[in-house]
Amino acid sequence: MIKTLTRRGLLQSSAVAAALALGLTACGGGGNAAPQQTVNSDAVEQALQKGGKLTVWAWDQSLKKVAEGFEAKYPNVDVNLVNAGTGNDQYTALQNAISAGSGVPDVAQIEYYALPQFALSKSLADLGQFGAADLDGTFTAGPWSSVQAQGGVYGLPMDSGPMALFYNKELFDKHGIAVPTTWDEFLEAGRALKKADPKAYIANDTGDAGFTTSMIWQAGGKPYQVDGTNVGVNFSDAGSTKFAETWQKLIDEDLLAPISSWSDEWYKGLGNGTIATLSTGAWMPGNLVSGVADGAGKWRVAPLPQWEKGATSSSENGGSSLAIPAASSQAALAYGFLKYSNVEEGVQTRIDGGAFPATAKDLASEKFQNTEFKYFGGQKANQIFAESAKNVPAGWSYLPFQVYANSIFNDTAGQAYVSGTKLKDGLTAWQKASVKYGTEQGFTVKE
Repeated sequence: MIKTLTRRGLLQSSAVAAALALGLTACGGGGNAAPQQTVNSDAVEQALQKGGKLTVWAWDQSLKKVAEGFEAKYPNVDVNLVNAGTGNDQYTALQNAISAGSGVPDVAQIEYYALPQFALSKSLADLGQFGAADLDGTFTAGPWSSVQAQGGVYGLPMDSGPMALFYNKELFDKHGIAVPTTWDEFLEAGRALKKADPKAYIANDTGDAGFTTSMIWQAGGKPYQVDGTNVGVNFSDAGSTKFAETWQKLIDEDLLAPISSWSDEWYKGLGNGTIATLSTGAWMPGNLVSGVADGAGKWRVAPLPQWEKGATSSSENGGSSLAIPAASSQAALAYGFLKYSNVEEGVQTRIDGGAFPATAKDLASEKFQNTEFKYFGGQKANQIFAESAKNVPAGWSYLPFQVYANSIFNDTAGQAYVSGTKLKDGLTAWQKASVKYGTEQGFTVKE
């Protein structure tokens, strides 16, 4: 029988706390982790038939029905689905359990940006022992690269966040403003909107680490270089510079609403036309439907504006994996749950529940591509999202201490949004603070 706890509100994937250091360092171990053994597919199938109890820590609501389907297919398995908190709260609880050597779940939902931190501390099982490397090509490039570290596969992609431009078509039409296809055009659209209506903003932004890294990723930037415990942090690359220069103009000209995402004021602004666009992941539609009912029929989706005219580059923003803590004594059974949830029947269950999949075949399916979104005036928005997923640049890396790095963003780069600090200088400050922390934690870090 599935047991669940009430899910908290929507996770802001960049809002993390410094408290997550918790020993997740270059020298940190995985607590009393069980030794890994080579397990073949037959052993996984045998474990599924034999059954047992699985404890799954996850905040994603769609997993409830996935777990029900899994139990129906494998009646000897009992899934205990627990919400141990979203993001930082769960990670803290997970690391505490690992350190204590007890209470560790068999499966845990871990966001892509946080996965390297757990993988490097040897807190997660390398899924290569189950043949996970053979799934290459099953998932879109961004999520698949995000679950790999140090030559291993440490999770299976659960969902995806290829980015797109969500825009208020009614507002754009009212003022005769064309939908921007480049970031330069986005800047011009912001200027035109402000001139037409001083109370309206092209977007909101008060400084967000996840959004910033996604934009740099799209621009071809690679500020993070990671090779085990050898790390490079450098925000002077061309992609970072493109973002900083354009966003500085938006900040200087007061074209960005000083409203934090996910706040009551933000939802109100999206509904009343004072915030004209959102550049975010494909998981956003459900949040608009539930949180911005006044925008129904007014909003549409377009490809993410480009840094170079005629380009098609996109980026990822958000998304999670399912991973197996190394301390689990039910690794084979847990891997069976991962495959069911993220590769097999569970994928469609989650799509039906509003999730955006990371599986390439589902993104390409006629049913998925032709889904009409009533909220977007009947637009087949999945076609834009799926194309975006194919155009995410390869080679992006997160720091093995990205959780901490994101937590200090507002004290460094974020100062550009609330003071006279230039964004370029703020990124440099973020770089130096990240380097300092990484060095203190035992990494070899260079700028």
